This record gives sequence, C-alpha cells and structure tokens, in this order.
Amino acid sequence: MKNFINRWKGKGDEKSDTHTFWLDLLHTVFGLENPGELIEFEKRVGLKHVSYIDAYIPSTKILIEQKSRDVPLAQAAAQSDGKSLTPFEQAKRYSDWLPVSQHARWIILCNFKELWIYDMEKPKADPEVMALQDLTREKLKFLIEPKFAQAIHEEKISIKAGELVGKLYSSLLKRRDEKDDLDSYLKTLNIFCVRIVFLLYAEDAGLFEKSAFHDYLLRHKDSAREALMALFTVLDQRPEERDPYIGSDLASFPYVNGGIFEGQVRFPQLEGEPLEIILHDMSEGFDWSEISPTIFGAVFESTLNPETRRKGGMHYTSIKNIHKVIDPLFLGELNKELDEIINLPAGGGRSLRLTNYQKRLANLKFLDPACGSGNFLTETYLCLRRLENRVLEERRKQIEFVGTKEEADYIKVSIGQFYGIEINDFAVSVARTALWIAEAQMYNETRKIVHILDDFLPLRSYNHIVEGNALSMNWGELVRPEELNYIMGNPPFRGARVMDAVQKAEVNEIFKNWNNVGNLDYVSCWYKKASDLMKGTDIKAALVSTNSIAQGDSVAILWKPLFEDGVHINFARRTFVWDNQTSDKAHVHCVIIGFSCGEAPENCIIYDNEQAFSVKHINAYLIDAPDIFVESRPKPICDIPEIKNGSIPRDGGNLILTIEEKDDLIKANPIAEKFIRPFMMGIDFIQRKPRYCLWLVGANPDDIKKCPLVLKRIEAVKKFRLESPRGATKKLADFPHIFAEIKQPNGKNYLAIPLVSSERREYVPIGWLDGEIIAGNKLQIISDATLYHFGVLTSSVHM
Repeated sequence: MKNFINRWKGKGDEKSDTHTFWLDLLHTVFGLENPGELIEFEKRVGLKHVSYIDAYIPSTKILIEQKSRDVPLAQAAAQSDGKSLTPFEQAKRYSDWLPVSQHARWIILCNFKELWIYDMEKPKADPEVMALQDLTREKLKFLIEPKFAQAIHEEKISIKAGELVGKLYSSLLKRRDEKDDLDSYLKTLNIFCVRIVFLLYAEDAGLFEKSAFHDYLLRHKDSAREALMALFTVLDQRPEERDPYIGSDLASFPYVNGGIFEGQVRFPQLEGEPLEIILHDMSEGFDWSEISPTIFGAVFESTLNPETRRKGGMHYTSIKNIHKVIDPLFLGELNKELDEIINLPAGGGRSLRLTNYQKRLANLKFLDPACGSGNFLTETYLCLRRLENRVLEERRKQIEFVGTKEEADYIKVSIGQFYGIEINDFAVSVARTALWIAEAQMYNETRKIVHILDDFLPLRSYNHIVEGNALSMNWGELVRPEELNYIMGNPPFRGARVMDAVQKAEVNEIFKNWNNVGNLDYVSCWYKKASDLMKGTDIKAALVSTNSIAQGDSVAILWKPLFEDGVHINFARRTFVWDNQTSDKAHVHCVIIGFSCGEAPENCIIYDNEQAFSVKHINAYLIDAPDIFVESRPKPICDIPEIKNGSIPRDGGNLILTIEEKDDLIKANPIAEKFIRPFMMGIDFIQRKPRYCLWLVGANPDDIKKCPLVLKRIEAVKKFRLESPRGATKKLADFPHIFAEIKQPNGKNYLAIPLVSSERREYVPIGWLDGEIIAGNKLQIISDATLYHFGVLTSSVHM
C-alpha cells in the first residue's frame, strides 16, 4: 500500500490517469493478476444523450466518478445537457439510468487526493472520506466480493508461509553433517518441518494455549534441540502414558495423536539462525491461523520437495481451477439442493430435509488417485463443512442447542470421508497435515454457530491418504466401490513420446490386449482404472488432462473401447490454460472430463471460454455430436501429396554444423565444401538462422578420407550410436556417415511446415524451400505441393 500511495502522491489527471490509478490500486492492494477483468471503464449509459461512467465494478456494484486532482469533489459543474450537477449528483444520475439489477450499491468520488464513499443503502448519510495517505486494505475491502477478497488474502498468506518454511529448510540444510546420507537427511528434515508448521498453527489457531510453543522454545533456547525432541515425544503420548515427573511446561501440552509426532526424527542443532527463524520470523512475525490449507499444502510441498524446488517458485493448483472440477461434478448440485431446502417454508418437513441433507453430506466419499499434497481433497472437505455449517445455522433458528460436550456430535462431515493415493511419501504427510489444518479451521467456524465445549485435540487417526503407485494398486482395497461416490483429481501429464521405460510398461500393463496403446498419454491410465472401478456403480469421476486426450489418434484408441464398455461423458470443459502458479508459467493446455458408467444424464454440460452450454450428448471430441471416431489410417482419404517429417540425424550433433564450424571445416579441408548442405529444423525455418550439415549420401569414400575433420565427426557419430541403449540405433553405427532416416526429396523444391509453432501466432509459418536445403525431423515436408495445398494448409481454418 505504501508503494501505491507514494506513486500517486501529488499527481492525477482524469483523462490520462483514471485507468492506471484504479488498475494499480486493485493490483497492488489486492494482488489481482488481471484487475482489468474485475473493473469496467467508460461504461455506456443511455441518457437522452450517450454518456459514460468513468469506472464500474459489476461484482460489487461500485460506480466510480473520477475527477482530476485539483477538482473539489463537492463542486457543481455544467453538464452537456445544460444542468449543473455535483460529482455525486452526476454519478447518481448514471446509476439511475442503469438497469435496476446494476444500480450502484456504492458510489465513489475520487480526485486522486481523496475518496468520498457513499453507501447507497444509507441515502441520507454523509460520505466516508478517505485521504490517499490513509488508505488501507481493510478500508477498501468492500471493492471486491468478500469471498474473493478472502481467497486472495489466504493465497498471499499461504505463499508467505511457504517462503518461511523454505527459509528454515535452507538454514537447516546448511547444517547437515557430511557423514549423514543426503537423501535420509532430507527425508527427516521434511518430517521436522511438517511438525514445526503444525506446532506454529496450533498455537495461533487456539489448539494450544496462546504462544505455548513459542514460549516453551524460548525458555529452552540454550538446549532447543533436546527440548524439541522431548516435546515431540510428549505430544504423541496420552496423559496417562506420560512420565509423571516431567516438568509442568511439557505436561501442559495436549495429546495430539494422528501420527504426526509418531517416532523420533533427527535434526541438527538449532542455536543461531534456525532458532531465530522459528522464534522471530515464523512465530512472532506471522499468524498461521489465516493460511489456506488448500493452497498451503501444495506450497509447502513445493518448498521442500527437491523435484519441484528445481523447477523454481511455488507450485500449486489454484482454488479457481479446483472448482472447475468439483463444481460440475457434485458441488453445484449440493449448493442448489441446500438453497431449495432453506427456501422452503418453516414446517412441512423442512427440518427433516435439513437433517437428511446433513446425513447425506456425511456419507459421501471421495477418492483422488493422484492426490499430491491433497489440494482437491482439502478444498472439497472445506466446501462440505461450509455446507454443513449452513445447515447448522438453519437448525439453530429452529431448535435450542445446549452447551454440552456432546455438541461436537452435531458435526457429521469428517476428513475420514476423503481418500487419496500418492507416490511421494512427503506429499502424503503434507496432504494429511493440510486436512488436519482444514478440520481445525472449520471446527472453529462451527463454534461460532454452535457453542461447542469439546477440545479439537486429539486428532482422529485416518489412514486414508496412502503412499503408493496408483497404477499398480487396487483402488477398491482402499475404498469399496459400492461406498465411493466421486473420483477426482489432476493425474500427471506425460506425453506418449516422453514417458520413461517404467511408465511405458505401466501403460502396456493397464491396456493389455488393446491396440496402438503406444500413442496414449500417461493420464489415460487413470481413465481406464477409474472406469474399471466404476462398473456397476453410480460413481462419477472428473479428471484434468492435457487436451491430447480428446484429440488425434488417442481419441479412438482410448474412448471407443471405454464407450463400448458403458462409459459416457457427463460434462466437459474444453481446452483452457491450466494455471498451476509455477514461476516458469509454462502453459499446459488442458481439458476436464466428467464421466460415469451409470445412467446417462438427460442433459450434459459443455464449458467453453467460461460459457456453459446444455447439450443432449458429448462425444469423445468434447462436442455435441454422435459417437463417431476418426481412426488412424496410413493414407489420405483423397488424392493429395504425402506429408512427412524430415530426415533424422540421430548423430549426437556431430553431423550438424554452425556457421563457424562450417567455415573452419572448409578452411582446413577445402574439399569438404561439396559435402556441406544448408540444414533446417523447425526453429531454423521460423527464425531463418542458418545452420549446416554434412550430407554424405552417395559421397565418394576416397574424397571423405581426404578430410580428417570429417572422418573425426563420423567416428564420433559411430561412438554415439554404439553407446545407445536402443538396438536399432546400435545397428545404425554401421553407417555412421549418413543420417539415421533420410526423407529428403531428390533435388526438388518442397513445402516446409515447422512441427512446433507458437500459440500466439495467427498462422503457422509455412513456405517453400530449395531442394538443396536438408530438412530435419522437426520440419515437415511436402515434395509435390501446389499453391492450392499451400492455401489450405496456411489458412486460419487449418490453424
């Protein structure tokens, strides 16, 4: 906020600065990445003449009348229709001319020095006046929807929490004894950090006495390591199991349970930097009770998981994207049902329906078979508990809750309803911790509705988040199919061409006796496993996948047999960019497919560009059309020239030359010039950066022998191919002077198409190349193309 205030101190022109000022405010104060999606500028209103509102926020119905810095906000001015109006009267007139549903809830007058805020529900009240230098986030939170504002706040808090954990982790990492195995040390360090986070959360959220952990550690500052080891032991012991002679400072801590403090964990001495980080940065300087367990679980894992740390930055799935899965799968229906019950008149079975609805919430079971740090499960738990709290709120209006210990029984929804499979052991620990934190937060929320005297601790032990390979496990052994309601998640994205040998073996095993499974992406395995589990049940599933699952060869290979086996698609979200908040912001183009084996719904929903369309049927290409499959065929359906990939070097880079290498080679062996040809991959074609290659097809062996540098490169190719694990590549070592696959047209000009282009281009760069230019395998070629073929291929339709 200080940066925002300083930027705008002493300046501001209505014409040139209005857009920038409000976009800057929304971005800086609330952290909105795309504030332009929230606010409208120059909104048109239909007075007797066309007029424009300076700014309008539809979600909160805020109308903004902006003036330049030197314009007093009470000063009347002549309008284009001859009337003299104050800025408020001007804004009020705009509001009145809007459709009733868009009438301003708030009117803000602003001249860059002050904001005058009018609450339109209190029409006779004076405006609240805020000077620029006095603005705070708290004062301005009404600008955006409360839930939205809270979500942004929780996200910032959770990322900050992850940064603090990372700071502690890095400090402890530097203290590893060289004798200690690195992998073992990292594993125990992860467990240690999970425990510290839980303790910090517990003292801030009221599970312990206020500052209990901080004060205990401060009292034992000179022997912090030993004090923490003793605390870990006590937290895993019931009061009757504890040493009766332990000090009162340890005895005051409650029994935690849940397995979080089970077993000893070794960690280095804490005196100095690590202890200061825990005491000052993490405890005194931060409130852990405000974190979002949905986001924090993934941020936590990213901070401490070596694989995600290497990728840089935080790695988590946004809550918004999680809801793109769970809302159409079940949450939208549950919200709608509860709204209908609440709107019933008192009596007439309303109370019974509320009770039955709550029981239904408590009986639902969810499985995420690739759960990672548990963000889908955690967010779903939070949503169900919020629905349950709405039920309790309604019931409180009808019956008298008595302040007894048994009131905790009013909470029916439990984290025991949530099941997950995750291959990474640390992610499993994080997922369990995130669910515990979510449970504690919702317990406190329920306390505001029902006066519960019972303590939250000890935790209940649920072992439903398990470590294992989901593709080799029987999911039905974790949760019985007849008890399961929903399968959801975001399985790993690995393309058919980039899977390792183990993953390929898993695909072949899961799709045993299926045809062409080599073209299926890794995520296909989760669709097959889910479909097998759903047979004969009413289970519904929704998975996030790369959009290749609904394009090209894989559609017929995967979906045709699944459809024949009784699977149908209930809803689908067409291609969109899956934002996972990594620092590299790699764009992964995804789809979400909701499917089941039970009775097909009468209406299906297709989501496309944030719009929802009700349709009768969704086919495997995610369109409203019959189940027709375009299957792979070796030849085109009409008389057109063949398109194929260029030649594959598979040479370890030894047959490819830069300009400098080409010049040096010719200078040393002038005869080599006749072996050198221009060479292009897709990127060379697009950027027109010249490269060259040794093209020795049909070359005279005696001439080659006269070029020592060429011979040296040929020997390097031979060595590279012999060292390959692939048998076919080893055989190519018998012909090390030529490319592994030769697809070059014989001296003919050809049409070239790069295999990879940018999503930002309106057209794929396509053009003719001289037959002397050797096309690599990242460049597709058509040797007998005409202008007609060029026109079709370069069209926006083809793009």
